[in-house]
Amino acid sequence: MGKQIATLTGGRQSALLGLGVYRPERVVTNDEICELIDSTDEWIQSRSGIRNRRFAAEDENVVTMSIAAGREAIAASGIAPEQIGCVIVATSTYLLLTPPAAAVVADALGTNGPGAFDLGGGCAGFCTALAVASDMVRGGSIDYALVVGVEKMSITTDPTDRSTRFIFGDGAGAVVVGKSDVAGIGPVEWGSDGAQADAIVQDLDWYEYITTPGATRPYIKMAGTAVFRWAAFEMGKVALRAIEKAGMTVDDLDAFVPHQANSRITEVIARSMKLPESVPVSDDIAESGNTSAASVPLAMEAMLQSGDTKPGDTALLLAFGAGLSYAAQVVTMPALPKS
Repeated sequence: MGKQIATLTGGRQSALLGLGVYRPERVVTNDEICELIDSTDEWIQSRSGIRNRRFAAEDENVVTMSIAAGREAIAASGIAPEQIGCVIVATSTYLLLTPPAAAVVADALGTNGPGAFDLGGGCAGFCTALAVASDMVRGGSIDYALVVGVEKMSITTDPTDRSTRFIFGDGAGAVVVGKSDVAGIGPVEWGSDGAQADAIVQDLDWYEYITTPGATRPYIKMAGTAVFRWAAFEMGKVALRAIEKAGMTVDDLDAFVPHQANSRITEVIARSMKLPESVPVSDDIAESGNTSAASVPLAMEAMLQSGDTKPGDTALLLAFGAGLSYAAQVVTMPALPKS
């Protein structure tokens, strides 16, 4: 059992009760990616740490992947679907303005018509949504929430864009957040730097696309060097502030689960935190790529499956990306569904 997270105020607390994920079946190698971009497997691995990623099938989307991950999370939590009081879907790749994906997911999972909304926080979306759900539970608005981080990045990146195509993958991860007698989710450390908003952008909005003759469909574009510099040299400070808010030090951590953006960024952050070598650090990026809002829950599941961490351990979650925005909190690791 990991170190207990400090309690901010009296009253009930929140915790992660269960975790579920969905990983598409199709594995896409670096060699396949390089068929359409001028790069090599060696270059991609050396610059990002990525070997493979998953691409969703044509009939899979943000909703179907969220349902699959959400079903597993609810099964792992031990509560009934109708006990869910709110569903939050964090995503940047749901292509409909209405209805919200969360409402469709909530209905498909057999919940009893809970509050439901989508949250567009980019790569920081899952940790941002987790903070919102935790506060709702602690405040008494609801007893249980389902938080999903999900992306289908394969349809939002240009297959011929050398700067983005090799980075991203698809998938979904979900957690049930519920009331607890002891704190299982620490205070969030979050923020944004809108002055650097153009570092990760959709290059054309959809209205411009449909009203501009001959326009190329919108894709995500990224200024990789700017994002690397910001994340590598600012996120370590964010991580330490989140740990301090939880009443801990880096020596109290059992695991570090950062957003799977780039293995080199992760290494710099860990060094800047002076993270003990004994603390395992997630490396799910090697086989999943950067799955944006799905990144952190997928990485949590990979660490639990490998035995690098276990339910009850104390872990630091850290997510960052488009906005530019970030969110981090210390959590007690949840259970996976029984196989």
